[in-house]
Parts: sequence; structure tokens; C-alpha cells
Amino acid sequence: MNAPFWNQRRVLVTGASGFIGGWLASALIEAGADVVGIVRDAPRRSTLNLLGLAANMHIVRGSLTDYALVERAINEYEIDTVFHLAAQAIVGPANRSPRSTFESNIQGTWNLLEACRGNPLVQRIVVASSDKAYGDQPHLPYTEESPLNGLYPYDASKVCADVLARSYAATYGLPVAVTRCANVYGGADLNWSRLIPGTVRSILLGERPIIRSDGTPERDYIFITDAVRAYLTLGERAADPDVRGQAFNFGSGHPVSALTVVQELLQIAGRTDLPPDIRGQGSPHGEIDRQYLDSGKALRVLGWRPQVDLRSGLEIAFHWYRQHAPTLGIPQASSRDAHLAQEEMACRP
Repeated sequence: MNAPFWNQRRVLVTGASGFIGGWLASALIEAGADVVGIVRDAPRRSTLNLLGLAANMHIVRGSLTDYALVERAINEYEIDTVFHLAAQAIVGPANRSPRSTFESNIQGTWNLLEACRGNPLVQRIVVASSDKAYGDQPHLPYTEESPLNGLYPYDASKVCADVLARSYAATYGLPVAVTRCANVYGGADLNWSRLIPGTVRSILLGERPIIRSDGTPERDYIFITDAVRAYLTLGERAADPDVRGQAFNFGSGHPVSALTVVQELLQIAGRTDLPPDIRGQGSPHGEIDRQYLDSGKALRVLGWRPQVDLRSGLEIAFHWYRQHAPTLGIPQASSRDAHLAQEEMACRP
């Protein structure tokens, strides 16, 4: 990341209230950028609020499915750079409500790209795809040449957004590049259905963490600071001839099972007395069994490589959640355990 590059640059971040978008906005603000965020909802707890960003950036309220709003935001704030991260990103809701997922993730993407195409001030665009766009593959790790076989609603929506972005680059010369990130983790991810934040929350509550699979499905994980650095590095280079219209994998290249991740967190927390509650057989329906990325292209072209190993990242994440537990409405496990013990004593004859 070249911090001076972003100083006083006008940057739009869609999905700024989300996990990755919030941390990206924070890094841009720290680098001196003038940041604008398009935010659809205003949940009581969000990464935007937890990081204290709202007072230091411009907020546009509305949905990316509203083309006029997107066009107005880009034009009135004279946007130079766009990071498009807004999406319905949770597999469960995507499977239950594919229409809203497709509207948000696909229509929202073409609205944004079309608004950028019509504005000569926009010089660089980064669109977030996902490793889920690759779907189930016979050969691993995924490379950028692997076919995009994502078939379930969230996966398919990312395939469409990915192809749309590269289509605008190929057809109109739009300075857009695509990220395909592995599973990003770290503090301030409030999607408790995800493995890492859900496990941390259970541990802080003094409860056995739940694994919805049989624990064997494997994923590739990168820490949030590595992901943010990937976005910023790609953003700086999006208009380059060897980057424009290209997709880049960003991951560790090391698959780790769900059970291993949970066991690591239990060790970090010193709560090996809370054995995982394993509830599934194989991978849950609508999810892929094994995924990991080859990020060699990112190293060769962008000079990017992950800097935070899994153990270190999990330790940082766990301590962040423990420090912010009161703000997140998570009671201290010790006081909760004491309360349960008092209740148990009161029930004894």
C-alpha cells in the first residue's frame, strides 16, 4: 500500500458498513482520503459504528439497486476511485432469498459500473468477487484460469458480478479490476453465523461452539489487514494495462478445516473445556467442501503476499472481540458462569 497515493483522493466505498468495507474505509481515512460510503441500512451495531468512522466520512443512504442514487453519489462527490464491496454475503440468507441476493449483488453491480462508465472523473474501480465464484473444482488450488462454476445463489451472484466487471473493462475500457478473496476474518465481523466470529462469541459466552458441518470442510483464510492491503494495492494499479480487466486471487494457499479453526480458538482462549458441538455430516447444503487459492499472480503482478499467519490472526481477532464484548452485548463469560452457578445452587434441595 502506498499511503501518499490516497491522500486527498475522493473514494467511494460501497458496503462501508460491512466488515471488509468498514476496515477498508478506516485505512483510507487514515491515509488521508476523502471517503464516501453508500449505506443501505443503519443497524444498531455495524463495523462502521464500532470503528467510529461515521463522523470522518460522507454517508449516502440508499440502495445500489437505485441507479439514480448511485449516479448522483459518484457525480456530486466527484469520485476518483470506487471500491465495490456491497453485497448480500451470507450463504444462508442467499439460499433462502435468492431474488434479493441477485438484486443486490448483480443489479447493484451493473448499476455501479454503468454509473462509472458515464462519469469521466472515475479513474479506477475495484469490484469484489469471491473464491466462491469458482464453485466445486476437480483440481485445487484455484487459479485465475479456473472456470467460474459457482452454482448456488451467493456463488452464482459473484460469478455474475465478476463477469460483468470484466465485461465493462473489455467492452468500454473501464479501469476495473476484480478481487477474489479467500475467507476474510478479524475483529468487527458481526455475522455470527460465520465460523470464526460465531466461535469467538460462543467462547466468550462460555458455551460450546457449534460446527454446522462434521468439521472436515476446508477453507482458505486471510486476515483483514492482508485483505485491506490487497484492495488498496489493486486499487492503485487498476488502470494499468496489465491489471485493467484482470481478476486476482488473494489467499494464504493453505486450506484449514473448520474443526482446526475452532480448536485453535479454544486454545487461544484457554477454554479447551468447551468441546465443539459438531452437528453436521460433511458440508452443509449449498456450501463447497474444500476451497483454497493460488495467489501467485498477485505476487508476480502486484507484489502482494499475506503477512499474518492464521494463529496470529486468530489471536488478534479473539482479543479484539473480548475487548469489545460489552459494546457487542456479549456478557463476560465469568459473570455469566457465576450467575448460572447461583441459579443451580438455588435449585438444589
